[in-house]
Amino acid sequence: MNENPFNPVAEVSALDDLLARSHTAPVVLFKHSATCSISADVYRDVAKYDNEIALVVVQTARPLSNEIAARTGIRHESPQAIVLRNGKAVWHAAHYDISAAVLRRAVLENS
Repeated sequence: MNENPFNPVAEVSALDDLLARSHTAPVVLFKHSATCSISADVYRDVAKYDNEIALVVVQTARPLSNEIAARTGIRHESPQAIVLRNGKAVWHAAHYDISAAVLRRAVLENS
C-alpha cells in the first residue's frame, strides 16, 4: 500500500497535465477543505487508497478548484472526489460518499 497517496497540486496548469494523463489511465482528484471536519474524516479514509491522488486543498488552490468545476461541469463541493478518464470526468462523489474502497471501485470501473 502507498504510504501517502496524495500528490498536492495547486496551479491551474496542473489540470492540463492531469487531463492528459487520464488518456492512459484514470486519474483521481480529491478536493479537500482544511477547515472542514467532514473533509478531515474523509481524508483519513481516502489516505488508505493504493494509488496516487491529486490533492487540491481548496483554501490554497481556489483558482484550480474553480477551473476543475468549470471544465468538468461538476459543481464544487468539499470534500469531493473526481475520476478523470480520456480527458473528462467520468465519476464523482462528495462528502461521506467518498472512501478508499469506493475510489478503488470507481477507478476499476473506468479503467
